[in-house]
Amino acid sequence: MRRNMPNLADIARLAGVSTATVDRVLHRRSGVRQTTVQRVLLAAGELRYLPEPELEAVRATPPTQVLFVLPGRSSKFLRMLGEWVQCSQTQWAPYNVNCRVQFIQGFDPQALASTLLRRGRGCHGVAFMPLEHPSVREAVGVLADEGVATVTLVSDLSHSRRIAYVGLDNGSAGRTAAYLIARFVGPERAAKVALIAGSLSYKAHVEREAGFLQLFAEQYPHMQVVGLREGYDDEAVNYRQARALLEQHPDLAAIYNIGGGAQGIGQALKATGKQHKVVFIGHGLTPDTRALLIDGSMDAVITQSPQSAIMNCVRIFANLREKRELTAGVEANRSQVIFRENLP
Repeated sequence: MRRNMPNLADIARLAGVSTATVDRVLHRRSGVRQTTVQRVLLAAGELRYLPEPELEAVRATPPTQVLFVLPGRSSKFLRMLGEWVQCSQTQWAPYNVNCRVQFIQGFDPQALASTLLRRGRGCHGVAFMPLEHPSVREAVGVLADEGVATVTLVSDLSHSRRIAYVGLDNGSAGRTAAYLIARFVGPERAAKVALIAGSLSYKAHVEREAGFLQLFAEQYPHMQVVGLREGYDDEAVNYRQARALLEQHPDLAAIYNIGGGAQGIGQALKATGKQHKVVFIGHGLTPDTRALLIDGSMDAVITQSPQSAIMNCVRIFANLREKRELTAGVEANRSQVIFRENLP
């Protein structure tokens, strides 16, 4: 009589999958596509492999698995984002979402694309900071074909199949930086201003630069931008770039740091005795930029709430699962301008 009882192999044959996949589904382990899960559960039900109460327990919606892919070392603000995900798992419980983080080497599009494909396929959704590159765009398309949704975070990805972008209006952020510099320097003064980006492979940094230059062209055409350099969010590189700019332009009036690595620029200003003479505006409130604001080396920081950014990603993936409008309950990402006197 027992020979007629169904087993994992019977379910696997009926569902058209391996016995290992059947085992993963029935033990509610992650890494199996939802369409495959449904085939296995239908087969198990048809064969009466489990009593109905146990089958219903297996059918209970498992947590949505969300992976955050972020540069690991380049930006302290991005590192803060990842650490906040790791230490806030209990906050996702009401959304039935399980979040984890994969840190990768920054500014390497091939490594990013490979990680998206290798790690993303075992998830329901991926939130990541993209580089503008065909291989990254292709990886997003492959994941979309396989039912894995992607959300771009902090920076967007042009002409891609991501389902949403969570971050600032970076053009507006760049215009804000230009306005602050003009007001600090003096709107009537003809002055030299330098820009240091993390990388123009980030759409966010390109948009910040464009917004910055646009406002200068519209309202402060007498301001002279003496060049844009890339520092790859690296403190040592930013130190060298800032020192070179200060030596090449002894009358430099301001520096706008579009990306990370603010500490390097602060060190260059201090080494040349110009920490209270050159206006310094940057992005991302971190322990480093906080210290620079306090000692007066930095004049203002344009930032956003890392908690709100991550929560918005979680809400988007929960909305997708529940077939609600993607933006339901999602708050607009607002920029804040932080000075020494209003440090939170």
